[in-house]
Amino acid sequence: MPVNILLADDHRMVREGLKQLLEMDDNINVVSEADDGYECLNYANKTQPDIILLDINMPNLDGLQVLDIIKSQKMKCKVIILTIHNEIDYLIKALDKGCDGYILKDSDFDTLKKAIMTVYKGETYIEPSLVPLLNVRLAERDVMKDRTNELTRREIEVLRMIAAGSSNKEIASVLNISERTVKNHISNIFKKIDVSDRTQAAVFAIKNDIIKLK
Repeated sequence: MPVNILLADDHRMVREGLKQLLEMDDNINVVSEADDGYECLNYANKTQPDIILLDINMPNLDGLQVLDIIKSQKMKCKVIILTIHNEIDYLIKALDKGCDGYILKDSDFDTLKKAIMTVYKGETYIEPSLVPLLNVRLAERDVMKDRTNELTRREIEVLRMIAAGSSNKEIASVLNISERTVKNHISNIFKKIDVSDRTQAAVFAIKNDIIKLK
């Protein structure tokens, strides 16, 4: 049986070109096409594709929002992000949301076919050119996570307030502690997360979602 594909891209010419390429292979069948996020979800429910080739930049709901909904609703279809974005941040966001593959639009057809077949078998496929930088970024994120885990609950409260722009006096007042104690907490925080000033600490807090921690 062929692999059933849903193409989701807001550019008609891109969809038509992809469809022609894909249907040259007897093992692949394009069952539907969508030009925005809502239409993609609608056709995904109606046609039950094996794989959705999903662009990130689409009207109404973008590709990452569509991916989020597909995974949260536990739909059976796999999702391959097919995009112009070669920035690692987009790839990491897509992986965090549960994408099954990520390839670039300037890839050749053999790469696209390999991605489809790899994902169809239940494996993950990442654009080869992005893998080295992805590994570096994930290693850095693991280090940041380890540093965050070293913080005490009170230090997280202080760091959250630093990120919000609060002064030592304001932090002391809100937490009902002395300014000297605040300074001690800040000194410990700087050592644990390896920063040297409040701005760097605030950036660390934002990048590592300290504001969301409870």
